[in-house]
Amino acid sequence: MAYVINDSCINCGACEPECPVSCISAGDSQYVIDAGSCIDCGACANVCPVDAPVAE
Repeated sequence: MAYVINDSCINCGACEPECPVSCISAGDSQYVIDAGSCIDCGACANVCPVDAPVAE
């Protein structure tokens, strides 16, 4: 299961550099994860201060 970023995202950017496959990018109002590239490692969830990345 891929991770998704929920509406709790505060756009801090902490998750983007942690992704080993570079599937996180800045969206219009929050960061987004490309589900097709996500390897379900949880690195983004481990650094998020508001627990926005969640397993889908």
